[in-house]
Amino acid sequence: MALVPYLFFEGQCETALEYYKAAVGAEDVQLVRYKDAPDKSGHDRLPPGSDDKIMHACFTLGGARVFAADGMCTGKSNFQGFRLALEVRDKAEAEQRFHALCEGGEVTMPLMETFWSPAFGMVTDKFGVGWMVMVPGAGA
Repeated sequence: MALVPYLFFEGQCETALEYYKAAVGAEDVQLVRYKDAPDKSGHDRLPPGSDDKIMHACFTLGGARVFAADGMCTGKSNFQGFRLALEVRDKAEAEQRFHALCEGGEVTMPLMETFWSPAFGMVTDKFGVGWMVMVPGAGA
């Protein structure tokens, strides 16, 4: 059994995947476009020109899998009620990843030392996905 986050980017999935490769070192594992699906039922609900949009993608980040898709290609993603927690090796990597995720996004809590971590910060990236970047503290 595995728990895998599934993110719906509503038409921006490919752009998001490229961004995450550069910002946090994500790696593609699988990519399926709507045009590749053997069963086209339900595709009539998609906007015209959606054939090249992503029906399903899997990428890895630090050994963890994350699923992603364009969903119904509405153009408006709605990521609420959760954040992806990104644990990194050290403060230098935390700064690198945090600042990359900040590009075009919004800082919720600046990267700083806390009582539980030498570096912890929260950011909502330019796609609306919330992240917590952290270095595990002692005993974590």
